[in-house]
Amino acid sequence: MLDINFSPFPNLETKRLSLRQVKANDADAILSLRSNDEVMKYIPRPYLKTKEDALELIVMFDDKIESGIGINWGIYFLEEPEKLLGIIGYYRMKPEHYRAEVGYMLFPEYNGKGIVSEALQRVVEYGFKDMKLHSIEAVLDPENKGSEKVLIKNGFVKEAHLIENEYYEGRFLDSMIYSLLNK
Repeated sequence: MLDINFSPFPNLETKRLSLRQVKANDADAILSLRSNDEVMKYIPRPYLKTKEDALELIVMFDDKIESGIGINWGIYFLEEPEKLLGIIGYYRMKPEHYRAEVGYMLFPEYNGKGIVSEALQRVVEYGFKDMKLHSIEAVLDPENKGSEKVLIKNGFVKEAHLIENEYYEGRFLDSMIYSLLNK
């Protein structure tokens, strides 16, 4: 079984991006991200309503990092290190199976610029090399064609289409699972 430790926090970089820990001074951006209709369209989670909600979410991120059960990075341009573009991270980690779920969200104005792919490639590299994961999964709404394209472009393959497997806000939702193996 994996023994996962995120201390010290693993700051990551790519050609254009800095991936670092989300801090309290990012709360306004997190509130804006998690209350944006376009961002949340395919994410069955409650919207954030206040800055306090955003601060609580950041504390939850920190708690998961500290306990080794999850990690989130804020996505920033190297040239604009204070402007949050989105978030990416590992959730629902299964250390006994050497597997984790990756998830991401990005402000709509940055869609189509290769930002998620660039961040995903670096986070996948970290997951395989540093965390020693064997497989990484992504769970998405079947209607989220943009995310599906990103995953396919980055070598993920479709494992499953689950029918009405989640119940959220009075309705049943389908999910698709894509995965990538560490080869």
